[in-house]
Amino acid sequence: MSPDQENYRLATKALHAGQEPDPTTGARAVPIYATASYTFRDTEHAANLFALKEFGNIYSRLMNPTNDVLEKRLAALDGGAAGLAFASGQAAITAAVLTITHAGQNLISSTSLYGGTWTLFTQTFKKLNIEVRFFDPDRPEEIEDLVDENTRCVYMESLGNPKNDVPDFRKIADIAHRHDLPVLCDNTVTTPALLRPIEHGIDIVIYSTTKYLGGHGVHIGGAIVDSGNFPWADNPQKWPEFCAPSDSYHGMVFAEALAPIGNIAYIVHVRTHLLRDMGGCMSPF
Repeated sequence: MSPDQENYRLATKALHAGQEPDPTTGARAVPIYATASYTFRDTEHAANLFALKEFGNIYSRLMNPTNDVLEKRLAALDGGAAGLAFASGQAAITAAVLTITHAGQNLISSTSLYGGTWTLFTQTFKKLNIEVRFFDPDRPEEIEDLVDENTRCVYMESLGNPKNDVPDFRKIADIAHRHDLPVLCDNTVTTPALLRPIEHGIDIVIYSTTKYLGGHGVHIGGAIVDSGNFPWADNPQKWPEFCAPSDSYHGMVFAEALAPIGNIAYIVHVRTHLLRDMGGCMSPF
């Protein structure tokens, strides 16, 4: 986002953040890039893109210029470091959690959840040997007794669906951060127009764009916004996903390689592993 766009108010960001008018045609609206593949300047350019030495378009399962505008716009609306679009909210939730939670590990979640998320956590994750432990959002102190050495994150909704109960964001975040755990928050119901969870200590914000962000209920979509605030690199043994050499990218250490750009190791890892491998990409249409 340009320095001028950083000063935009919410409505202007919703219309213009993340986009510059097309230099060739001058088109004001975001073009729909109906392409699967992209050209490269030469073989070195292609190699650098695939090795993440340069950022750019490789293949539309990983990124698309139309979706890129949406991702930047959502990050701007939430005050985050970067965003990532998905084919659905469920795809976004699944990728957000599985990026840092693996077989034999666990996460701690509020009991006040959308039914689809409850089923994902209690049924599907169980088949992946991932345990989900639940706390009453009215009693965040329960988190303390649920944490162990295999706990990877705390999950909550900004307004519980369907009860519309409001959790104590700051208290939950403070407890999680004392245990070096990131907090993931589904902000579908409130959107950044009513609540920006990052301002209240949340590390990763998740959306189903199908509901209020889309505003019309005629599409399916999801997104993740990374706050860029969680200190993954402070505990490299706990977070090898970002702090150990990646076999997928020739031994690159995400936290180190991306540090000059910002604290975006998490969101880049989601894109280059979960989105790449499971294919839950959003259509540009």
